[in-house]
Amino acid sequence: MTLSDHERHARSLLDESAWAYLFGAAGDELTLASNLRAWQEMTLLPRVLRPLAGGHTRVELLGRTLAHPILIAPMAYQRLAHPDGEHATALATAALGAGLVFSTQASAPLEEIASMFLREAGRGPLWFQLYLQHDRGFTQALVQRAEAAGYEALVLTVDAPVQGARDRERRSGFRLPQGVAAVNLDGLRAPAARPLTTGQSALFDDLLCHAPSWDHIAWLRSITRLPVLLKGILHPDDARQAVACGAAGVIVSNHGGRTLDTAVSTASALPAVVQAVQGAVPVLVDGGIRRGTDVLKAIGLGASAVLLGRPALHGLTNAGATGVAHVLRLLRDELEIAMALTGCRTLADAPDALATVHPRPRPPA
Repeated sequence: MTLSDHERHARSLLDESAWAYLFGAAGDELTLASNLRAWQEMTLLPRVLRPLAGGHTRVELLGRTLAHPILIAPMAYQRLAHPDGEHATALATAALGAGLVFSTQASAPLEEIASMFLREAGRGPLWFQLYLQHDRGFTQALVQRAEAAGYEALVLTVDAPVQGARDRERRSGFRLPQGVAAVNLDGLRAPAARPLTTGQSALFDDLLCHAPSWDHIAWLRSITRLPVLLKGILHPDDARQAVACGAAGVIVSNHGGRTLDTAVSTASALPAVVQAVQGAVPVLVDGGIRRGTDVLKAIGLGASAVLLGRPALHGLTNAGATGVAHVLRLLRDELEIAMALTGCRTLADAPDALATVHPRPRPPA
């Protein structure tokens, strides 16, 4: 009946190792918990007797009209959850009119997913999530593959120069099983290790020498015709810098709590980021979305759309494509109910549904 029901049932189907990788988080998993709690603690103020006939959930995003403001977030190795993996997620997402952000670390070829997704007439947008690789030639070739396959935007993840300390995953001894791999990264070689002297750090003096910087945004934009969104923005200064660098949008995200534990929740970071960009680009948000009321709150705070992560994997685990579709249907139904009960005929009314008064965000240009 709910996304939480899907989570409880999925837990009974996966072994500890797969569950730890797919659904665990960094450290003590405090950010994972605070993402959920922040939406739950935000309250709505119902309005009554408003005219609601003819209402809808449509939104505008990057020049397209979406049936509703829900996209599926990029998630790696979905075949860990179900044998059909990314194929099932793409099929369900397209059928439900949602957008799909396909992961660089997917366990299915990007071309196959695009072919399946793009043939659905009522689909949402198809975006390709990108990690910048140390090999610029490989990154450029990957971007060209995404363009040729029909992806409509690039989503550059910027908040994970290193992997977080995912204790639950390490305790479980997680290893990718045979037959599950990041197939779109085939042929990428790890960079040669730098020789270290006494007192140097393998992190700061080797690995992070290859980490992306703001200068890489200009390079990425120079090699693609696709709009580039930055995912992993929490600080308003970073949001302003993203706009200055030509980003087509920003996604408020803390990587689902998988990188830095005790990082600020996305719900609490969202208003300042919206205020910082001043409507220049759309702002999206992920992290902790479990109810239609959460979606309404996010739109009310100025988000153009939300991205759904773990709940989609719960549905995938339970019933493949049917499970993902059910999760999306539940969330959209709950959003419509929440809109009706707060007097919101369209999502443009969402700011008025918030019990806490926030500065009304300027609409994206």
